[in-house]
Order: sequence, then C-alpha cells, then structure tokens
Amino acid sequence: MKQAVRPVAAVLNENYKRQLATNEYMLVLNPREELCNRIQRVKKEFYEVYQAPTAIGGKPHLGLVRFTQLDLMEDRIVQRLRTIAMGFSPFMVELKDFGSYPSQTIFINVISKLPIRALLNEIKDVQRLMKLDKENKPHFIEEPHVPVARKLLPWQYEKGWLEYSNKNFTGRFVADAMLLLRRRKGDRAWQIVERMVFQNLPVNTRQGELFG
Repeated sequence: MKQAVRPVAAVLNENYKRQLATNEYMLVLNPREELCNRIQRVKKEFYEVYQAPTAIGGKPHLGLVRFTQLDLMEDRIVQRLRTIAMGFSPFMVELKDFGSYPSQTIFINVISKLPIRALLNEIKDVQRLMKLDKENKPHFIEEPHVPVARKLLPWQYEKGWLEYSNKNFTGRFVADAMLLLRRRKGDRAWQIVERMVFQNLPVNTRQGELFG
C-alpha cells in the first residue's frame, strides 16, 4: 500500500510546487506572417551591422502588458482576458517608420494608437490579478511600438539611431486576437498560453459563454 501511495504524493507535491512557482507573462498582438517576416529582416539587418543580440531574440510583436505572477493565478487571469477579448472588435494596426527611447531602444512606430489604448484600458481591469506584490506590479506599455532592438550599448544606439531615424518603413495588419505568453523560471523561450480572439460579442452573450 505504501508503494502505491508514494508516487501519488510525489505528483501532488510537484503540482503544489509548480503552482507556487512564479512565471513571467507577456500579452501581445502579433503581426500577420508576411509583415512579421519583413520586420524580422529589419531586426536581422540591425543585428548584422550593430551586433545587438536583442535584435534577433524572439518573434516580432506589439506588447500590451508584462507581469510576473504565481502559476496558480494563471487560469483566473486567462478567464478574465478571454472575456475582454470576446467583447472587443478586431482593428487595424498601422506601422510607420522608426522611433527610439534615448540611449537603449529602437523600434517601429505604431501610429494607430487609439484602439490599442482602448484595449489597454479594458485590460487594466485585470491588473489586480496580475499584481504579485508591491515590487512586482504589471507593466502596461502605454506607448505602443514594435521593438527592433533593446538594451543597446551607447555606441549601438547612437550609430543605429543616426541611421534608422532616416529610414522608412510602412506596414499594417488586422489585430484579430491577443496572445498570452508565459516564460517559466529557468526557461529562455516563451510559450503560448492561449490565443484570445476578438469577437465583438455583447455582454450577455459573453457571460453566457463564460458561465454556461
């Protein structure tokens, strides 16, 4: 009997440990594949010229919020975000040319900010669930942008921005869903938790789908 109980106890213990582990999360909008490939080429060119590792890390995305939270909170957060997505309409995202945050980041400008800020305002209703503690609060990306390279050294930024401030780039995509990504402690790669489709459903329908 003892031999049968021990593996079950071990599994329960592992599940408990996992639920108490903290994960990094990122909620993003993903450009369509053709535009994604164009942005990847921009990032690759930047890396080849300026040797900036962050230019080639990960797929191009437009970040909405980043946060750290316990694994056991994930289902509740997903449920709330899913409801927000159900009620939100797909919208066009317009990209044009390049911008920068002085000394460290170069990015592609997003010029259609209003629908993204409207989405952010709805997501902020979930920030209480995203807050781990006083030191770990959700970071909402108030100025939408698509990163080219981050955490640049001074020379990389100065030379890179001198070049890219004079470059042109245009693109657009329909944001029809948001993607929740997770990175567990010790992992380098992000995993997809769920893709939440914008359905523009009325409140009663959303509540019916959520609680039915």
